[in-house]
Amino acid sequence: MTAANHDNCCRYADEQGFTCSGIASDSGWCYWHDPNITKDHPQDKENLQEYARSGGMTRGLSLNNAKLSGIDLVNHHHKNGFDFSHCDFYRADLTNAHLFNINLKHASLMKAELCSANMHNANLHYCNLLGAHWHDTKIKNFDIGDELIQEVQAAKAIEDFDLVLAQDLFEQSEEIYRDLRKHSEREGIFTLSGRFIQKELTMRRYQMPKRSLARGMSKVVDLFCGYGEEPIRVVNFSIILILICSMLYFFTGIQFEGNTYSYNSTQSFEENIMLFLHCIYYSIVTFTTLGYGDITPVGISRAIAATEAFTGSFTIALFVVVFVKKMTR
Repeated sequence: MTAANHDNCCRYADEQGFTCSGIASDSGWCYWHDPNITKDHPQDKENLQEYARSGGMTRGLSLNNAKLSGIDLVNHHHKNGFDFSHCDFYRADLTNAHLFNINLKHASLMKAELCSANMHNANLHYCNLLGAHWHDTKIKNFDIGDELIQEVQAAKAIEDFDLVLAQDLFEQSEEIYRDLRKHSEREGIFTLSGRFIQKELTMRRYQMPKRSLARGMSKVVDLFCGYGEEPIRVVNFSIILILICSMLYFFTGIQFEGNTYSYNSTQSFEENIMLFLHCIYYSIVTFTTLGYGDITPVGISRAIAATEAFTGSFTIALFVVVFVKKMTR
């Protein structure tokens, strides 16, 4: 390419080193990258489809307010979809659009109209989804990543001590997760909606005062059962509590067969192991509130047993509620 021709090229370039070789207008941008041109002409949809299929630079396109209803941006007969990362689809009309397997990483779908669009397998990592309209959108297997771009920006705002900005970004994140959760429930994708409700409530927790009781309780519920979405956490907590109480009984003592037993360094290793196994058995019986009565607590063990029994009855009830909730979905 000659220097003269190079000067005629679109000035688009991103941080990954991608550039556009399209012919630039007086603005220095090609038609598709020019942020001052609204792509709302009747022929723009067909032209964009042809542009993508002919190998044009699709990264970073300026498509805000574009009229692209029914557009087909599926990279047919190819394993990877078209790369529309860093594109601006702000308020774009993507109704009934075919976006299967499309890469929208770091793009913006803010307030975009996605009604009845096919976004199966779409890559939406760090895509701005604030205010997007999801009615009847196909979202099976689409991937928004572990965190939204707003979450990343909120973490940066906290580092910069801009707590007002961080609060606003967490509110945006909560709204996005709420919209996605509601849409997932309408679509019957309950595994996905379960994940979104966890993230929604986590974002709500981050908006609470850092050392408040409400935030502390919210964190406990999250750790304990994943806001009701992870019954396995209840099981893990139960196992850990049983083992901890077993250790406490081992050292504080239990009574059975008319004698009181506790750890004694003068006893053989086998005797201490048998005592610990008895403590595990007693801890399980206490946790499940069976209360056979063959082993009884002594001294401080009584307080431990009372605490374990109370916690156990609550934990079992919670597990039933969480498990039934998951299974009925």
